[in-house]
Amino acid sequence: MAIAPAAQDIDVKYTQCFINGEWVDAASGKTFDTINPSTGEPICGVAEGQEEDINRAVAAARKAFDNSAWSRMSGAERGNLMYKLADLIEANIEELARLESLDNGKPYKDSRYVDIPLTIACYRYYAGWADKNHGKTIPINGPFFCYTRHEPVGVCAQIIPWNFPMLMQAWKWGPALAMGNSIILKPAEQTPLTALYVTQLAAEAGYPEGVINVVPGFGPGAGAPLAAHHDVDKVAFTGSTEVGHKIMETAAKTNLKRVTLELGGKSPNIVFADADMDAAVEGAFFALFFNQGQCCCAGSRLMVEQSIHSEFVDRLVKKAEERVVGDPFSDKTEQGPQVSEEQFDRVMGYIESGKKEGAEMRCGGTRVGERGYFISPTVFDNVKDDMTIAQEEIFGPVMSVMPFKDINEAVERSNRTTYGLAAAVWTKDIQKALKISNGVRAGTVWVNCYDVFDAAAPFGGFKRSGIGRELGEYALQNYTEVKTVTMKM
Repeated sequence: MAIAPAAQDIDVKYTQCFINGEWVDAASGKTFDTINPSTGEPICGVAEGQEEDINRAVAAARKAFDNSAWSRMSGAERGNLMYKLADLIEANIEELARLESLDNGKPYKDSRYVDIPLTIACYRYYAGWADKNHGKTIPINGPFFCYTRHEPVGVCAQIIPWNFPMLMQAWKWGPALAMGNSIILKPAEQTPLTALYVTQLAAEAGYPEGVINVVPGFGPGAGAPLAAHHDVDKVAFTGSTEVGHKIMETAAKTNLKRVTLELGGKSPNIVFADADMDAAVEGAFFALFFNQGQCCCAGSRLMVEQSIHSEFVDRLVKKAEERVVGDPFSDKTEQGPQVSEEQFDRVMGYIESGKKEGAEMRCGGTRVGERGYFISPTVFDNVKDDMTIAQEEIFGPVMSVMPFKDINEAVERSNRTTYGLAAAVWTKDIQKALKISNGVRAGTVWVNCYDVFDAAAPFGGFKRSGIGRELGEYALQNYTEVKTVTMKM
């Protein structure tokens, strides 16, 4: 399974740490390899940031926040900088899309026509908010004038995952920079390359020194000291629930920094017999297999009403067997590799678990090709709620199908999980749609659609799926403090 010439020609330009407006090596001089998941071979070496680098980055961010032109810049000026960044990303979209697919493994057409347009839209959305987030005047008893101010939190640590590298960077940077905070970003060690490229574009846009700092590295070496740093005012993390627990504990034990977490999910996708069958099959398939199944909100618990269950699963299996898995740079490819060998092994372990626990594997379950981390689309039928594949987040192209009898059962079983990130319902009956939407404990519910995202619509989870919200006006609350001023008249 050879990599297309388009991948071989990609020039990797930025591999160092970016601290206080400069590209610098890690203090230790160490580097680590970022791996091409299509081949298992190194792409290049990247600076391995550690505690000393984190300390330098935090000091730069603190200085920029407290004592620079950034702290005196108007909201309109901050918005203009973000518009410039969005324009530069758009101008470099082809190179960024190729780099994203090389480093992450997702099909080029997904990088180019899905992820990066959403990234650009996110920056432009928050650019518009930069001069519009303001307080209120409040009438209170007595001869007083009372008003509130929305002020930036300060120095913000941001730790992002590998499944949507550029988009997750935008979700974090957009509200933080629009509100006037300074940033230290740790990109995922599996996919640092586009985060570093966009950092250079931010410098070209004109962000002052120290406002944006990026330190690639591993969780224990860079992420942990960043989350524990006493001069960090807030940490935002997207990733696993297990790591989210550690970050929250660290924040509590250090300086009680503010925390927002966007974590895992085991999202129910409920299909009623009265749904548009064609649309529901397409939607359910996309909900799980998009991005190689590497989505926190993937519709990984597909619940299908009994009367249509057999036909529905047959159609899903046919689509899975026809799905083209291979080179991300081929126009024919629909599914690329898992992001790393670790993730490949993890997903294959869940497939073995499903078989051992008695789920009916209808298709897939095998490696594709002789190198790289490709897995055939896998469909398990008649999955029980207590099976491991029904309880734990797989983060791969593995679908679990569960028949159900009626709406009450669907709601009860949907909530039979510790997660609460997303859900969906497919039906022509508005009453069913509303009962599911109101009854399922999830931060997002899609009706007759799936994975519909817009920068204006908030996203986040109930229960162990997280704290706080990304996107929309709601995300601004994560990056502002409310100050009350009361003046005697």
